[in-house]
Amino acid sequence: MSAFTDLTLTAALEGLAKGDFTSVELTRAHVEAVEAARGLNAFVTETPDQALKMAAESDTRRKAGTVGLMEGVPLAIKDLFCTKGVLTTASSHILDGFKPPYESTVTANLWKAGAVMLGKTNLDEFAMGSSNETSYYGGVVNPWRKPGDNKNLVPGGSSGGSATAVAARLAIAATGTDTGGSIRQPAAFTGTVGLKPTYGRCSRFGIVAFASSLDQAGPMTRTIDDAAVMMRVMAGFDDKDSTSVDIAVPDYRADLAQSVKGLRIGIPKEYRVDGMPAEIDALWQQGMEWLKAAGAEVKDISLPHTQYALPAYYIVAPAEASSNLARYDGVRFGLRVPADELADMYAQTRAAGFGAEVRRRILIGTYVLSAGYYDAYYVKAQKIRTLILNDFTKAFESVDAILTPTTPTAAFGLGDKVDDPVSMYLNDVLTVPVNMAGLPGLSVPAGLSKEGLPLGLQVIGKPFDESTVLRVGKAIEDAAALKQKPEAWWRAA
Repeated sequence: MSAFTDLTLTAALEGLAKGDFTSVELTRAHVEAVEAARGLNAFVTETPDQALKMAAESDTRRKAGTVGLMEGVPLAIKDLFCTKGVLTTASSHILDGFKPPYESTVTANLWKAGAVMLGKTNLDEFAMGSSNETSYYGGVVNPWRKPGDNKNLVPGGSSGGSATAVAARLAIAATGTDTGGSIRQPAAFTGTVGLKPTYGRCSRFGIVAFASSLDQAGPMTRTIDDAAVMMRVMAGFDDKDSTSVDIAVPDYRADLAQSVKGLRIGIPKEYRVDGMPAEIDALWQQGMEWLKAAGAEVKDISLPHTQYALPAYYIVAPAEASSNLARYDGVRFGLRVPADELADMYAQTRAAGFGAEVRRRILIGTYVLSAGYYDAYYVKAQKIRTLILNDFTKAFESVDAILTPTTPTAAFGLGDKVDDPVSMYLNDVLTVPVNMAGLPGLSVPAGLSKEGLPLGLQVIGKPFDESTVLRVGKAIEDAAALKQKPEAWWRAA
């Protein structure tokens, strides 16, 4: 089993193409891995029968000479993507029993390319969280542990289930969504690659909405090459999404053949946040040295409005969430708590269906959109958002990409911050500006903390220039040459 589950996406495609194994064999090994790792709580819904059926169909297509870009590769799908006929919950009680009659565009693209679905992964409820502890189905456990310490760690959020599935070798790759760092932060915490594309690069159709002007789907993989392959399949124009941009999708993997020689890499001084551990700063410095050695030029830049990104985000995102989540009322789908009066049914259903963090953000969002506060809070936050974008636009006049740490710390313990929302929100301080500006951002594993936990570096690029972002990430990945993976302690648990 381990021989199959240790395969990267590109290695799996090569093995399938050579006939070394079938998709059914590959998928069965991953189905067994998922079943053996239920203690990690990475999956909300497992679909083994469907996976093996899709794998068999893939093998039939391959024999007939019809091969997609991801033919026969078993994937995990974040349970924020609607999957036709398969339970889709957003890890919320309020979507109990919801089986969509349609498929999200991103997952439809993956199935069209021949990929196989292993199941739906756990997440923070409605993607609201930075640790994957707000899920109605319980927290996800990071497969990494500190050496000699049995304390369970968070995998990051909201895409923690997808990150754990990839890191623990339960799936070859996974989909994630990123509203304020929800792909990149869990990728950094689990030693995986996470790419948040430019806003509008991947369709949002069929993705349960959190904050519509910020949400973006992206791949979560174990290597940059894998992310490049998966990104090419996920991306593309979709007329069902009014924010989808009609722009050509490059062959990202082919673009990786170009070196970073001559690229200018910006280092923003504002990303040196107070209290950031010395080891994070040292890793950042190491990243600069790696890129210099690869022929890139490193130069200091300024993004002066960075300090306002997080507070502005926590006005914009909850405001949009309060509007998006108004549709969950117990009338058409999901949970319904019966009551004598319609208004009481609404109130009781929403009170029972939403968790504490979701209720908190709905209340914040409703407040900042209310009469008398809209101009003071929401409009001002949108003006700050424009200033943040302007900072990046100016910076990209003199640099081709920007390098920063992904997170201010390594993974922390389950329960350590769950009662301190402000401390939890600060986990996204380095990732949120990218979403506010709608830019592509990548987290690439770059080292280990002094306690043996993964640390990531973040590459930020120009709009729709994921190719350069991935090239820079590839240079870091090659230089770091990390071979470590989490010990499979959960199999004995």
